[in-house]
Amino acid sequence: MKRIISVILCVIIIMLFPLNALAKDSDKLDFVKAKSVALMNMDTGDLLYAENEYEHLSPASVTKIMTILLVLEAIDSGKIKLEDKVTASETAVSMGGSQIWLEKGEIMTVNELFKAVVIASANDACTALAEYVGGSVTSFVSMMNERAEQLGCKNTNFENCNGLDDTAKNHYSCAYDLAVMSCEVMKHKLIEKYTTVWLDSLRNGKTELNNTNKLINSYKGLTGLKTGTTSNAGFCISATAKRDNMHLVSVVLGSETSDDRFDTAAQLLDWGFSNYKMIRAEPDIDKIPQVKVISGDIKSVTPVIDDKLIFAINKSDERFSYNYNIHKQLNAPVSKGDSLGHIDIVGESGVIKSINVVSPMDISKTSLKHIFTKILFSI
Repeated sequence: MKRIISVILCVIIIMLFPLNALAKDSDKLDFVKAKSVALMNMDTGDLLYAENEYEHLSPASVTKIMTILLVLEAIDSGKIKLEDKVTASETAVSMGGSQIWLEKGEIMTVNELFKAVVIASANDACTALAEYVGGSVTSFVSMMNERAEQLGCKNTNFENCNGLDDTAKNHYSCAYDLAVMSCEVMKHKLIEKYTTVWLDSLRNGKTELNNTNKLINSYKGLTGLKTGTTSNAGFCISATAKRDNMHLVSVVLGSETSDDRFDTAAQLLDWGFSNYKMIRAEPDIDKIPQVKVISGDIKSVTPVIDDKLIFAINKSDERFSYNYNIHKQLNAPVSKGDSLGHIDIVGESGVIKSINVVSPMDISKTSLKHIFTKILFSI
């Protein structure tokens, strides 16, 4: 009997696996034509849709998103200026692929080189800027990896600043990490002065710059950002767009054709705008109870909301409620910012978002000196 039961259980388990896989696959969007995609709300960092979002892939020139970020941060910090003049090195002019055909010793401004990178994805201009900001390409690539780590990008490793991958051995990123980097880039208002330009020129009109992102002329609300193509990476893009006060980024890696890349990115953005909207959470502050602090120099503390109250909600979850999950008590010491619980926003599909509540102050553990002082002053 035990053997019969075991056989039956095995058959049931085997049958369940394909059913579960089918259920998972059925949630996928049929218009996605890429190895990996990620759709992220740029205002909150929430991932709205993804497939293989952590897979290590060559990002081609989408790599330049990190280069662009470091250049923008150098400008904002005053380290460099758009008017600064940069002299092209032998290393810069040796870059292949997309380029503006810099000559060794040629001088261009940061602004001109930055236009060439953002609009035309020029590898030589990218390398010249990397050397100017970092002192050398090697130092700049170290800066890129350090900044990626700071942003929490755990599936990224850069070997160069431009994404050329014909000789790279360990140069990779993933759709999720590139979405995070894109969000950080788009925080800089200056970038849209470049990413939304279709045509420009250098050298008094002698060198034409044509934007590699053709969605600029076809997608409503597009704000950026960067394309990439190599034989190893396939066709890639990070596309950002804003509608109805919601800013989204669609990262597409490993499409087989350029049209597949653009179509997938556009339809992902459409799907996001159609299915989500921004709302402001309004929990009842009066329902947040005080938390008792055991052995603290302060006996209780009222939690405060730590998270942003603006977030994206699926339009199918427009009816929701709040569940207040606050600690009843905790032991001292307590540091300012320590979690004291959370407020769950619950819709028909389950928990939509958890809002963290924290201590607004430091609370020390009661000492004998504190006790004696309190007794003395109460006499």
